[in-house]
Amino acid sequence: MPPLTEPGELSALGGALRALLPDAELRLQAPSLVPELRLWLLADTLGGAPLEPAVINRIMEDPPYWSFCWASGQVLARLLLDEPARVRGRTVVDLGSGSAVVALAAAHAGASRVIACDLDARARSVAILNARENALMIEVAETLEECPDGTDLFTAADILYDRENMPLLETLRRRGEVLLADSRIRDLDPPGYRYLGSRAAVTWPDLDESREYGNVRLFHAAGEQGRGGTTARERGQ
Repeated sequence: MPPLTEPGELSALGGALRALLPDAELRLQAPSLVPELRLWLLADTLGGAPLEPAVINRIMEDPPYWSFCWASGQVLARLLLDEPARVRGRTVVDLGSGSAVVALAAAHAGASRVIACDLDARARSVAILNARENALMIEVAETLEECPDGTDLFTAADILYDRENMPLLETLRRRGEVLLADSRIRDLDPPGYRYLGSRAAVTWPDLDESREYGNVRLFHAAGEQGRGGTTARERGQ
C-alpha cells in the first residue's frame, strides 16, 4: 500500500533527523509486535556501523525518541489491541507518546477519543502523520494541562528513562486509571500500582540495547475492578 502522507509533509521531520544523522531517513514500517499499524520510523541505514563521537553527542543532546517504536510502547499497544475492552468507548490520553503507537492502538481498539501528549513538537507532528497512514483519528497536546479533565484512562510507556519523571506516576494516578509499561527500572513498584505481567520486546528499529531493556513490565492503577494483578511486594521481590 502506498503511503497516504504527501512527501512534503515529511520534509521537516526528515531534516531534523538528518541534522543528527546525515544518512537518516524515515520509512513506513510495521513493528514486530503491532503489525496492524504502520508508522513512520527511522530506517535502519547504518548497517551496524559505529557512530562518530560528534554524532553521538548531537543525538544525546536532542534525541529523536519519536523516530523509534520503543519496546515498552509496543507491549502496551499490544495489550490494548488484544484487550480492546480496556479502551472501547473511552477517552484515552497517552503521555510521552513518541511515535504514537500506544495512542493509535487505543484508537484502533475503539476508544472514543484519543490524545497523544508529548512535549516534543516533532512527536506531535509524526503522531498526526501516523494516524493518517492508519486511517485513525487522534488529537495531540503538548502538556497534561491541555488534556480533558474527564479522561478515563492514561497510558504511559517508558517515561521513566528519566528518574525525574517518577512524580508523574502519582499525578496520573490521582487523575484516573493508568496503564504503565516500563523496561528501565528493574525493581519498579510504584505506590498504588499493581503488577500485571511482563513481556519480551525489542525496540524498532533494533538499537541492540542490553537484554534487560527487552523485558517490559506492565502496571495498572485505579479503577481496576477485578482485573487482577499483584504488587511486587506480594510476589516477594
